[in-house]
Amino acid sequence: MLLRMVRILLPLALALGGLVVVTAPAQADGCFTWNRTLSQGATGEDVRQLQIRVSGYPGYGAVIGIDGSYGPATKAAVTRFQQAYGLAADGVAGTATFSKLYALQDDDCTPVNFTYAELNHCNSTWAGGKVSAAQAKANALVSMWKLQAMRHALGDQAIRVTSGFRSVACNNSAGGAADSRHLYGDAVDLGAGPHSLCKLAQQARNHGFNGILGPGYPGHSDHTHVDHRGSRFWSASSCGI
Repeated sequence: MLLRMVRILLPLALALGGLVVVTAPAQADGCFTWNRTLSQGATGEDVRQLQIRVSGYPGYGAVIGIDGSYGPATKAAVTRFQQAYGLAADGVAGTATFSKLYALQDDDCTPVNFTYAELNHCNSTWAGGKVSAAQAKANALVSMWKLQAMRHALGDQAIRVTSGFRSVACNNSAGGAADSRHLYGDAVDLGAGPHSLCKLAQQARNHGFNGILGPGYPGHSDHTHVDHRGSRFWSASSCGI
């Protein structure tokens, strides 16, 4: 039997210049593994996990709900994600889409270019804000995936985070507003780096941020602020916003 296998494989190896190609096993992931193809009409935790990861692709000025229901907005976001990475853009999340998501995330579910520590400079935990520690951390995760989408759209160059979640004590120390979105874990301040503050503010309009404050807005000459507040408020007059 072994000899027969050698006789079958040897000509193939020679035909490939001595290289034997082995098909890789199906990919799983240390964070979350999707076990079915998802399309419009699907519901469940696997849909919600997908929504978190494509939340940065809602289209200009839009925000997709992270509710576990695969509606038209989720389909459109998946389509934009697929287009951004050169995949077949049909709005259906299958093997190719999931493989790209696996490649983009670490085992703690954060996108590869951002970390929880990066969005929590001021506190040793996620407690002490306006929401539970678990909710603040979950909100920060969504912010990171939106920033990952924004980073890719800006040529995969680094985005510098200068502030994220703040406890009440930390917010007071920073001179933040009493109702600051930083207290909810869903706000991020960005500093200039490869991109100007105005470029960051302008690009953020495409990636699911309801709140955008930048140069020209009082107290924001040295950073651009993005958040998930309930309704849109964009103000960066020096940037044409």
